[in-house]
Amino acid sequence: MATIKDIADLTQLSPATVSRVLNCDETLNVTPETRQRVFEAAEELNYVITSKQKKVKMKGKIGLYYSFSLEEELADTYYLSIRVALEKKLKNMRMEFSKITKDDTKKSVSKLDGIICLGTFKKADIELIKSFDKPSVFVDANPDENYFDAVVINFNSATKSALTYLVELGHENIGFIGGIDTDMFGNRFKDLRQDVFEAYLKEKGIFKEDFVKIGGYNPKDGYQALKEMLSQDEKPTALFVANDSIAIGCYKAAYELGVKIPEDLSIVGFNDVSSAQYMVPPLTTVKLYTEVMGEAAVDLLLERIATKRGICKKITIHTKLIIRDSAMEVKK
Repeated sequence: MATIKDIADLTQLSPATVSRVLNCDETLNVTPETRQRVFEAAEELNYVITSKQKKVKMKGKIGLYYSFSLEEELADTYYLSIRVALEKKLKNMRMEFSKITKDDTKKSVSKLDGIICLGTFKKADIELIKSFDKPSVFVDANPDENYFDAVVINFNSATKSALTYLVELGHENIGFIGGIDTDMFGNRFKDLRQDVFEAYLKEKGIFKEDFVKIGGYNPKDGYQALKEMLSQDEKPTALFVANDSIAIGCYKAAYELGVKIPEDLSIVGFNDVSSAQYMVPPLTTVKLYTEVMGEAAVDLLLERIATKRGICKKITIHTKLIIRDSAMEVKK
């Protein structure tokens, strides 16, 4: 497990700067590239290379199509961690790879053997990728199960594991803070975690609409949403948030309002980003095995290229609830 000093040594930054970046300190005056370097180093140092991952020279060239910007990647480092795993796997296998964009054409990608797509894509992007006529794998999306391979997460079981944990701790007043997703066709719809949250708590008879706040997926949104929620007459004793970036904002709001975590408010996050373990108190969160997602996408693509398989595959990566110190039994 990497320490702040390890990350500081790798990035040649001070431990204090690394700590502030990992905790999304917006008052820190560093460039987005520096923040990216810190998160990438944290992901890389947490990356465990097994004996099965010895460097093997592979022939071929892979195109990488990312739907997110640098700013989006830093706001929610979920995609950053998958990207790092993808690129590390390809480098470890000494595979050539290059980024492609919506400006590419069938001619410009003609020398590629396959494509890995990471993110959320609109209909035009899907049609463009189909026009390339190359074996393609989507990570965190499954736009056409008859045409593409896919690596996805079981959001249903992941969300239920977090909620079950809070209910078992005796919480009945449970809140949710999340965002709005946009699918590959450009349609806006509720986060799958929100759907599962509402259905689960309704089944238990403890759902309260006032305890649901929807905004974006960054710390600012978490900060604002929790302040609004805690200004209500009835307040939650526990909170499930759609990602750890939101949780960081919630920590700041709770601190400013004099609300103690977990004594007054239990919080469970989602993603288990590198900074989660450094939060005070360390964040209980659902761990997404982003390194496994990245590796699986590479393996799936290379297998399809090698075998010329015509039937599409979908790999579902399961999750694990990492229990730390941000949740406790409800006060009686």
